[in-house]
Amino acid sequence: MINDRSEKLFQRAIKVIPGGVNSPVRFFRPYPFFVSSGLGSKIVTADHQTYLDYCMGYGSLIFGHAYLPILESVKTQLDNGTLFCIPSEKEIYLAELLTKIIPCAERVRLVNTGAEATMTAIRLSRAFTRRKKILKFKGGYHGAYDYVLVKAGSGAATIPSSDGSLQEISEETLLVEYNDFGDLERIIKKESENISCLIMEPVLANYGLLLPEKNYLTEIRKITKKYGILLIFDEVITGFRLAVGGCSEFFGITPDIATFSKSFGNGFPIAAICGKKEIMDQLSPSGNVYQASTYAGNPVSVTAAITTVESLLKNKNKIYPTIARLCDTLVMGIKDGVKEFAEHYTINSIGSLFQIFFTADAVSTPLDILKCDTKMFENLFWDLLKKNIFIPPSMYETCFISYSHSDEDIEKTIECYSDSLNKYTK
Repeated sequence: MINDRSEKLFQRAIKVIPGGVNSPVRFFRPYPFFVSSGLGSKIVTADHQTYLDYCMGYGSLIFGHAYLPILESVKTQLDNGTLFCIPSEKEIYLAELLTKIIPCAERVRLVNTGAEATMTAIRLSRAFTRRKKILKFKGGYHGAYDYVLVKAGSGAATIPSSDGSLQEISEETLLVEYNDFGDLERIIKKESENISCLIMEPVLANYGLLLPEKNYLTEIRKITKKYGILLIFDEVITGFRLAVGGCSEFFGITPDIATFSKSFGNGFPIAAICGKKEIMDQLSPSGNVYQASTYAGNPVSVTAAITTVESLLKNKNKIYPTIARLCDTLVMGIKDGVKEFAEHYTINSIGSLFQIFFTADAVSTPLDILKCDTKMFENLFWDLLKKNIFIPPSMYETCFISYSHSDEDIEKTIECYSDSLNKYTK
């Protein structure tokens, strides 16, 4: 690969940006390539190389890069202004839209990022229950702030704990093993009077890709209700990915609060906290839980979100079956194309999400992932990159298919994966 310009850009970047990147998940050794543009299922680098993209803004781009209907609606809004910090009718319309499709959404507060949404959801839970502690799963990633940056996933998966975090705050966070209901039940019974909420990714997609076992979410909903613990679904990744109504619709489980971002705006910065009236009305100015943001509900991102959600609603019977079929075709194609696949590899997938693990065993918990061969995954990443396929560079992330991916894209990807993986079975 020729990455001369990317190398020069990285050398410039490390002089002014810590580590040369503005988010650690974007870094890989010796340096990442730099992107100049994206269209549909592909990105073009600063070195004029074109890659088939399965990172898709870490799941944000459900329609793909530069999706024309969204761009056109945003361009129209740009002519009318970018920020007012005064309420607009579009904010009401978007909130009304969400209350119709998100099962728990009796009230909606718009914010900017997933981390901002989950942080506010936790604050609401503490205020509502008058309890201090929160419960989260090991490997779950809910943002880079002290309460949840404990045994976290995504880029933090390789860091036991972050320097600068306050131990007295992290001590209020209780940890449980994902897909181990016995562990969850034991801790809840012991600490129920102190636990305000259980925050979870219904599908753990920041520690590779881990799927909930049968009836697991149902049992979680039952036990949290029994002990008066608020259930928060962090749907920053899964929201609008698995269904228009998120995991609540997909699995038939209604949490007390749900948070959304990423696919919500197809790449534009926007997030939402959705929840029951009595919980959400604690937010100022109607209540005493303070949350504020200059850019919350800005008309550009709101416009992008409206177009995204309306497009998904209008075409849901076509979009979701299509991206799920493409993902299933890819997964089955890789399995069929690799000799003795089951003796060396495992693939987890759901909807338009997938990830491969270098192990012959089933992968259903973070402990299972720790047994996988990270070096072999790194070799796969580089081998695919040479074939013009870009996947997230870490095994702790997830691959995503967009509505812009074509059958031809999938066929090429199957060939590339199969060629790479067959090398390791010899």
